[in-house]
Formats: sequence, structure tokens, C-alpha cells
Amino acid sequence: MNVFSIYLGHVHDALNALVKEGAIPAGLDFSRVVVEPPKDETHGDLATNAAMVLAKDAKQKPRDIAEKLAAKLKSAPHVAKADVAGPGFINLALENGFWLEVLRAAIGAGKDFGRSGLGKGEKVNVEYVSANPTGPMHVGHGRGAVFGDALANLLSFAGYAVTREYYINDAGAQVDVLARSAFLRYREALGDDIGAIPEGLYPGDYLVPVGKALAEKYGRTLLQKPDGDWLPLVRQTAIDMMMDMIREDLAALEIRHEVFFSERSLTSGGKDKVAETIEFLRKAGHIYEGRLPPPKGAPVEDWEDREQTLFSATAFGDDVDRPLMKSDGTYTYFAADMAYHRDKIERGFRTLIDVWGADHGGYVKRMNAAVGALGAGKVALDVKLCQLVRLMRAGEPVKMSKRAGEFITLREVVDEVGVDPVRFMMLFRKNDAQLDFDLAKVIEQSRDNPVFYVQYAHARGRSVFRNAKEAMPDLSTDASALSAADLTVLSDEAELALVKKLAQWPRLVEAAAEFHEPHRVAFYLYDLASTFHSLWNKGKDAPHLRFIMEDNPKFTMARLSLVSGLVGVLASGLAILGVRAAEEMR
Repeated sequence: MNVFSIYLGHVHDALNALVKEGAIPAGLDFSRVVVEPPKDETHGDLATNAAMVLAKDAKQKPRDIAEKLAAKLKSAPHVAKADVAGPGFINLALENGFWLEVLRAAIGAGKDFGRSGLGKGEKVNVEYVSANPTGPMHVGHGRGAVFGDALANLLSFAGYAVTREYYINDAGAQVDVLARSAFLRYREALGDDIGAIPEGLYPGDYLVPVGKALAEKYGRTLLQKPDGDWLPLVRQTAIDMMMDMIREDLAALEIRHEVFFSERSLTSGGKDKVAETIEFLRKAGHIYEGRLPPPKGAPVEDWEDREQTLFSATAFGDDVDRPLMKSDGTYTYFAADMAYHRDKIERGFRTLIDVWGADHGGYVKRMNAAVGALGAGKVALDVKLCQLVRLMRAGEPVKMSKRAGEFITLREVVDEVGVDPVRFMMLFRKNDAQLDFDLAKVIEQSRDNPVFYVQYAHARGRSVFRNAKEAMPDLSTDASALSAADLTVLSDEAELALVKKLAQWPRLVEAAAEFHEPHRVAFYLYDLASTFHSLWNKGKDAPHLRFIMEDNPKFTMARLSLVSGLVGVLASGLAILGVRAAEEMR
């Protein structure tokens, strides 16, 4: 039950009535008209910008339209007041009885309250993490992992058919470096003195088990083989073991992908999907042979002064056309990425979401250009960049890792503070803003720790039911009994404030899903928890607002209904974030 959609419909009805009367012209575009919570809650329950966005095309003053529209809206269902504010905004106050019916709907729906059909089953591919399989995941990878997973949860809740995908970068120079690093550990496992790890190889101890596995499998036979023979064997073993480690790290965060797509598969097994993609674009007129002018300003990593195969990226909004073949005849990384995204399109996805680290920001334009060409303008790509995470402990930077040497691994952080703080705090800031993650603060039991504050609200809500059962054992608190409760006794402003905050949940879900912003869920849950804690604290000083009144079952049932709506929304929101809805806090 989306209150804001309902009243957007009433606004449209009122506008159409004004058109019919000739008060405003026909043919106006209502698509920019919105109904949302007012910025100042004292102004009312809902606000609409209708008069402001229609005034120019209607050739009327915003306030003149607003006056006429407000007069119509006063007769809309459950509208207690319709006021014009400022240059032409309209604020609506609704009858208390309407909000109580929203609460009743929330109780009846339980954890499904707010679940939306917005997506209409549309297939969406969310590709996230996609860390190179060259070592354990670090905290920065963790932010993209949590963001992508929560976004997938959110889109599913909003009615999309979501596929969670990981792109394994198992081709190219970095995996050859991995193989050479693992070969060194293989020699070490055989008893050779390898000395210091040479510059340019991966020094972490996480490759020691790979070396031991190679020694057990091959003995000393690899030592007699030339590079070209042992390299692919060691590379595949190392990649497989690194991916097993990455999957374990992700599982520790309760993240599981449905598809692991190998970059190497694009050009193996007798197929060359990169060549096929280039030919596909050539036939469409988007590939040509030519020379690129030298870059202005900072050098471009893929510029070469030679005749080469180029993609007409500038025709699709990029700054320069992009090379697809290197001078040695191999494909550029971009060519492989184009083939990979074409594969997604061929699998039937029309919405693609890529979650990348902030260091890939310069790659966004060319990838959007590629999808624009590959999808003939019918496929949407949204690249979400996740900014850096600064790891702190009580305000001081944390740098050294026991396992990786150069950085703190994600698994070390999860093992220290737990899954819930990691997931919630990674989402309690917009993905494109830098995040300070303090290992000490995220386990504090205080309002300053958002994850505790929200989980505590759910635990408090659940405790109300346990206490009610103990104090009033004959009181039925199942869903049907709560739905039938007399809610009219919920008349205090703090109670109604909580009901109105709950009523925002369906709109919040749809807006967060539409803009691919799961942090909105985390922010909303914190605000909802704060509203509930305020009501709880008010009840300490005002006995008539306490949730359990043993001598008044009617009031108790109404307040249990209110708490039922609260814990249902908290549980749904926390599930989207992948955070546990705590039953009790110790």
C-alpha cells in the first residue's frame, strides 16, 4: 500500500478535472508531478510539486494553479487539509483514520509490506566484486560486494528478476604474474631456498598453500619443463585455489553469486567471442581502421601511433575512439569487456548494472559507449562506483595484515567485528562517498553505532511481545488478532509519527530500486528506529503510552499491532541489507 502512489493518482484526477473545466490547458505532461513527504513535517503529511512543474507549459503562475488544485484536493478521500505554500507547493494533511488503515495493511502483509511489482519481472544483471583472482579480498572489495549484494536484494524485493554475477579476470598479464608467484612457492614447498620475493611478484603468504598443492600434485616434474609448459598448469591451479578462497571470503559475508563468468572462456573452447563481437560491430558500421591523434594533457594508456582497429566510441558519447587490437595482435582489455557485455545482452538482459571500484571511473564512458552500440540503444548500463574504505581503530588508521602483508583482508575484518556491522556500515554511506570504517565504533552499543541502534529497535520490538505473553498469557497476538485490533486508540502524536514513518516504506523501496541506491534503505531504517526509540522513551515518563497495560487489553492490542508493523518493516529492510534482525541484544 503505497500512500504516495495513491495520492499521486488523486492529484492526477484533480488535474484532469481542471483540464475538463478549462481551468488549465489539455495536453500537459504530468510525468514530472510527484507526491512526496514534505521537507518540514510540520507542514503536513504529503506534498506535491504539480503547480510548479506545470506552470510554464500551462502559461499560468504556479500559485494560481496551486490554488485551483488545492481546492480540488480538499475533496479527495481522507484529506483533512490542503494548503498552498511558498510559490506554489501544495501540502496535504490526511485524516488519522487513514494512517491507521495503512498500519492495518502493514500488519496483514507482514514482511511482504512494501514488496513491489515495480520491476514487472524484468531481467536485471548485477555484476559485482569481480576482483582479480590474484589474492584474498581486501576491505575495498568488501564494499563493492556488500553494495552489489544489497542492490540485488533490493531489486528482487521490488519485483525484478535478478542475476548476481562475478566476472573472473583469468586472462592477461596479472594471472601470469600470479602463476610465477605460485611457482616460486612451489619451489619453496620442495625445499628450495627462494630468498626474498622478487619485485613484481605477489609476496603474500596466501600463496604458500598453492605451492604445497602443486608440490603434492606434480612433485619435482615441473622444474624440468620450460615456461611455456608449466605456466598454464600452475596458472590454472593458482586461479582455482584463489577463486575458492574468494568464494569462502564472500560466503563469510553471506554473499553468493549465481554466475561466475570466465574471461578466458571468451576465447577458448574453439570459440572467439571477441572476434565475433568486433565483426558484429563492424557490420553495424561502428568499427574502422584508422589512426588516433596523440592525447591532449595526460597520456592515454592505450594510445599507439599506428594504423589500428578502432571502435567509434565518440559516436556514443565517449571522448575518443577506442583501440581493440594491440600491436602484437592480441585483444585489448576493452575488446574483451565488450564481448562480455554482448554475452549478457544475448542472455536476454536489458538492464545491466556493473559495480566497480572508484579507480575504474575513467572506464565508465567507454563502457557506456560500448553497450550503447551493442544494444542498439535498447539496453541500459548503470555503472556504480564504490569509493575507498579507510580502515580505522578508535580513530587511528589500520594498515598491516597478518595474512596479506600489504593490506587488511576482508576476512580479517569480518572475523573481528562480525558480518552485520560490516554489511550495515558499508551501506550507511552513499557508494560514491569515501567511507571511514572504525573497527572499535562498529561494535559499540550506542546510538552512535547505527547497526546496533537499528538491530536494538527490532530486538526491543520483539521483547514487547515476549513481555506481553508473560504478563497477559491469554492474549492472542497472532496476525489475525492484531489485524482486528481497535487501532483508533493510537492517537498520540508519537504513535502517529511512527505509523507515518512506516507508511513511507513502500515508496522508499521503489525509489531506492529505481535509482539503484540501497543506502536509502539503511538511512530509512535508522530514522525508523529513532522514531520508535523516541516513542519508547516517551512511554517511560507517560504510563498511558506504555506498550503493555495489563488492565487494558484493548490498548495493549493496539500497541502490539503498532509494534508488529514496526518489526515487520525492520526485518524486511534488514533482510535487504543482508543484516540479521536480532531477536534480543545482550
